[in-house]
Amino acid sequence: MKYWRINLILVFIFLLGATIISRLIYLQIIQGDVYKALAKGQQKMFESVSGPRGEIFLQDKEDLILLATNKTWEFCYLSPKEIRNDEETAEKLSEVLNLDRELILEKIKHKESLFEVIKHRLKNEEVQNLKSLNLAGVYLGEELLREYLQNTTAAHLIGFVGGEGKGQYGVEGYFEDVLKGKEESLFFRKRNSSQLNGSDLILTIDYNIQSLAEELLAKASEDLSIEGGQIIVMDPYSGKIIALAVFPSFDPYQYYKYAKEDNFEIFQNGAVQKLFEPGSVFKPITMAAAIDQEKITPHTTYKDAGYVKIGGYTIYNYDGRVWGEQTMTGVLEKSINTGAVFAQSQISHNVFLDYIERFGIFEKTGVELQGEVFSENEELKKGYEINFATASFGQGIEMTPINLARAFCAIANGGKLVKPSIVEKIKNGDNETIETRPEIISENIISPQTASLLTAMLVSVIENGPYTKRARIPGYYIAGKTGTAQVPEKGTYSPDKTWQSFVGFAPAFSPRFLILVKLDNPETKTAEYSAVPIFHTLSKYIIDYWQIPPDYE
Repeated sequence: MKYWRINLILVFIFLLGATIISRLIYLQIIQGDVYKALAKGQQKMFESVSGPRGEIFLQDKEDLILLATNKTWEFCYLSPKEIRNDEETAEKLSEVLNLDRELILEKIKHKESLFEVIKHRLKNEEVQNLKSLNLAGVYLGEELLREYLQNTTAAHLIGFVGGEGKGQYGVEGYFEDVLKGKEESLFFRKRNSSQLNGSDLILTIDYNIQSLAEELLAKASEDLSIEGGQIIVMDPYSGKIIALAVFPSFDPYQYYKYAKEDNFEIFQNGAVQKLFEPGSVFKPITMAAAIDQEKITPHTTYKDAGYVKIGGYTIYNYDGRVWGEQTMTGVLEKSINTGAVFAQSQISHNVFLDYIERFGIFEKTGVELQGEVFSENEELKKGYEINFATASFGQGIEMTPINLARAFCAIANGGKLVKPSIVEKIKNGDNETIETRPEIISENIISPQTASLLTAMLVSVIENGPYTKRARIPGYYIAGKTGTAQVPEKGTYSPDKTWQSFVGFAPAFSPRFLILVKLDNPETKTAEYSAVPIFHTLSKYIIDYWQIPPDYE
């Protein structure tokens, strides 16, 4: 009895161990399936669900055109460890899905994996063929994917939803948090399914005008071999963007094809994400500053000698022309470089910079598109006299097309700097509609009188200028200006490449729309032969489409 306490403890430990082991056998083996199901049920209670992504619409007069929606697709995936014959499975899948056999085999080799996606967006024929094969380890699943119904139309405006289910570029990227469905735990679920839906966007874009703008750029590619181009149509008073076309375009439905080829640049929206030097189309802004400061009038004269010397530099007119005595209106009509230099020289450099800043050139416009850029124009701000001289006619100063279009809106609307807008309404999951309102950034960046004088000068450019006859539309006063700029290249300017542009608005004295046409390196000498005819075709269409009454018989 000497060790009875130790023996008692050992017996107690033995019995306790036996009890635990028997309980584990009961729970994990005898009742294992029951408790697995209970555990899964508890996990499911805390799973989250999310509503579908909101849809995106364009406008068509009184109707809406569905641009982006969601569609349930079947996809094929593998469970490699269940596949019995690797070679045979890869061969059959290659035939049915039209995929590379070696690519499939590579995925089958991942034997530790339970889930390897082979192909998304299966066609009905592919689904039926897969079902008939009934291959071990080959499965079908369903997924809700983004679908774009209008092919390449408005591709740069809309962007796309990437492989991770997040919006990239355009409004898909900018409004990601608005468009994506709301998430909610199944366990704590309080809202009905419609309340989880992402919000719908109704854009300001008119489908018909957008389509024609894109067609005109595509035709310019064929006829003029342009390397790229943008067309912007805006309401100059509200800032609403009626069309924004970009060339070359892409199919957002098949964005992954471009990504495979590392062609990511095609996704960039040149209207808001690429800088350019505008050339002579910038001259009206130079005139606006000098007129607003009461240093010149439309009738102020100067004598053109064909060139002007600034320090050790000489600035020439286009084609070396000499125009003699000219008014400031004549400077715009004939697009005289030395005349723009003269107008700029009537005000101080600081004042000139101040007006450029007033016109919003040194900042983003705030348009609701992902990735907008702008230029500080640091070289211009260094204060060298030659830089201010060249900037007066749009060289050595850079901006985006949307910057330039907004600046011209201020001339057209009487002096107000507006925020460009691309969304008309937002409809949330509760069917509440939020309408966007025009946003004026600054009042009177130039006086209404200056804007009126400048508009008359720009009408004279169209009526009397030698380079803009193609912009005329009988019965209507059109205000506008051409621009042909050299392209910077390796610290100098290319002798061959140009940006050619035209900005105009109509009817000039009560404008309903403003159009900017910008073409990258067309095979023409000046914008007279490239951008101006495009403006004429598009503006004539809008006038007829909107049934705008004429200014005169």
